[in-house]
Amino acid sequence: MILVTGATGTLGGPVVRLLREAGADVHGLSRRERDPEPGLTWHKGDLYTGEGVDAAVGGVETIVHCASDPFHSKRDLPAARRLVEAARRQGAPHLIYISIVGVDKIPYGYYQTKFAVERHIENSGLPYTILRATQFHTLPDTVFSVLTKVPGVVAVPKGLRDQPIDAAEVAARLTELALAAGPARRVDDMGGPEVLTVEDMLRDYLEARGLRRPVRVPLPLPGKAGRGFREGHHLAPAHAVGARTWRQFLAETHGSR
Repeated sequence: MILVTGATGTLGGPVVRLLREAGADVHGLSRRERDPEPGLTWHKGDLYTGEGVDAAVGGVETIVHCASDPFHSKRDLPAARRLVEAARRQGAPHLIYISIVGVDKIPYGYYQTKFAVERHIENSGLPYTILRATQFHTLPDTVFSVLTKVPGVVAVPKGLRDQPIDAAEVAARLTELALAAGPARRVDDMGGPEVLTVEDMLRDYLEARGLRRPVRVPLPLPGKAGRGFREGHHLAPAHAVGARTWRQFLAETHGSR
């Protein structure tokens, strides 16, 4: 029995689908009631309040923890603590956690929270596996969508690079880890197939959307976090295992123009 948290999200949704296709006994945690589906049992529960979590974890052998809230990142650590506590009460299942490359080196709020969750899981006494990945294609796509809503010059920070990866490819790796014989602690990072400047990514986005905007590259991101991103601590060029490129994602998401 495998429980997926964040089971309706960008990553959790594909993980659920792949586990179902593999014939696993899949359970999903959701904050609202959902109708039963073939090969999928839904549990209503809230990691942030603890409601329904013990019931969802009961009898589970593996938990794939995909739930996260980057807009309210301080909630992630208490949520992980509640999940770990429930898992301890229910027989210590294998806990698989998805994290981000660079969380231990870049002092950015959300990254620091993800790293704190990693450390809590490592010290929990539970069998665990932690996978770090670079940013999904959907993040820069969303950011660029916001930046281009207002006509005029589009500005992106100087010296910033990214190595976007397809969420479905990370989901496939998590599924593989969930179906494996046992925990693997920290596994190799996953990165997208190419490291790109954010300026080039923006130009690709504008072309895919058929938009005409002048692009400006002002000062770099400030502070220690900005320096960490400029130094590339969020990149994993030695683990560029992804296949779907940024331009392929754009063409399939927005259509060639």
